[in-house]
Amino acid sequence: MSSALRRAMAAAGLATAVTAVLAIAPAGAAAAPAPPARGGTEVEVEIPGPEHGTVAGSGHTLVPQDGRDRPRSRLSAAQQAEDGQVAKILDNGSTADRLDIVIVGDGYTTAELGRFRTDAKEKWAELAATDPYTRYQSLFNVWTVDAVSRQSGVTGDPGADTVRDTALGSYFWCDGIERLLCIDQNKVDGYVAKAPEADLVIVLANSAKYGGAGYNQPSPTLGYEGISTASAGNEKSGKVAIHETGHSLGKLADEYFYPGYPGYEQYTGPEPADSNISTLSAADLAGQRVKWHRWLGETSPDGGTIGTYEGGGYFVKGLNRPTDSSMMRAVDKPFNLPGVEAMIAGFYRHAKAVTAVTPTDRTLRLRHTVKTTVPRLTGTDGRQLKVRWYLDGKELKPLAGRTSIRVSDLTLRLLDLRTHKLTVTAEDRTPSVRDPKIAATLKSSVSWNVRL
Repeated sequence: MSSALRRAMAAAGLATAVTAVLAIAPAGAAAAPAPPARGGTEVEVEIPGPEHGTVAGSGHTLVPQDGRDRPRSRLSAAQQAEDGQVAKILDNGSTADRLDIVIVGDGYTTAELGRFRTDAKEKWAELAATDPYTRYQSLFNVWTVDAVSRQSGVTGDPGADTVRDTALGSYFWCDGIERLLCIDQNKVDGYVAKAPEADLVIVLANSAKYGGAGYNQPSPTLGYEGISTASAGNEKSGKVAIHETGHSLGKLADEYFYPGYPGYEQYTGPEPADSNISTLSAADLAGQRVKWHRWLGETSPDGGTIGTYEGGGYFVKGLNRPTDSSMMRAVDKPFNLPGVEAMIAGFYRHAKAVTAVTPTDRTLRLRHTVKTTVPRLTGTDGRQLKVRWYLDGKELKPLAGRTSIRVSDLTLRLLDLRTHKLTVTAEDRTPSVRDPKIAATLKSSVSWNVRL
């Protein structure tokens, strides 16, 4: 939930209604175990929608950051040797220039770590099959961190009274909701810190039970964007994790709403800051040139035409969304065009379009070769990043498109003994981005000093 919307709800006296109204266990469900103590720090999480429904989420609630705070049994020496091992399952370059996803498993014993790594690869493949992840896979690194649990499985599976001794303290029935899969965030951070870098975290529970959660607040200590939890063995839980990245990376609001819930009939607050919900009509978006006005009238991947569809941000009326049903409303749908644009912007908050292979901290001479790497973007249009070279700010047009050059290629331009500045830029000119402010972030550069 956006801070702007939360403030507006608080002003309308609805701030406490989110937990009270939405934290309702499914009808006919078994009694949930006692909720964890609320003495520590609480964090807001998003509740996944029903397994057989199409709604992406069922609201937000507050849960303890430290989970159920159950003591964990000590690991044996053999288990400790395996615990915390880091592996890279997708390597696209420097952590400084790529978006790094860290996947940690819970409820896997030492004997099951191989299965965890297989599960991690399968969940990444599911993520990578969703646009715009599909086109931008080369902007990502993916790491796994082995977390050894004393027992296989997680608390709350199969029944509400099931208790497991696991590394991350994962548990269903969080806040009394069976499908809400929470973790001990402090324990998760302890494992995430072992990876070289983390921009986004996914926790896979060793379970086939449907469930997940979205911890979409940036980590105050490690700086990653958020945590998505999912059941490794459930095919629908992965879609929930993808939806959560729409919040953490895309900064997108939920586009679903709650018909029949008191207090959510009509939104009367200010214009939300979120890019994909608005109080304005299509005509007003176009007239004021705000939000998704550049996409109005276009056919969207999730079906239909971009416009303004009433309902969104949890309210039945008063807020509009760009399309009838996108990933941010129904997890079996793709992102709509404004959502794709926002996700690409999120990718480039962490990734760069060009990386220096040749060190930039020394002056290069005629014998040197300047090398760079540029990610290869995939897609039906075969589009590549636009690469250009400059010497002292003047473009070297014959070198366009090259990822490496020899300093000796510049001899005719280096007619003195001064130090010159050689720069390469790479720019992503994707038609999926129309906002000039976002487009400006899809360009990066690297410079070197060169002399005869």
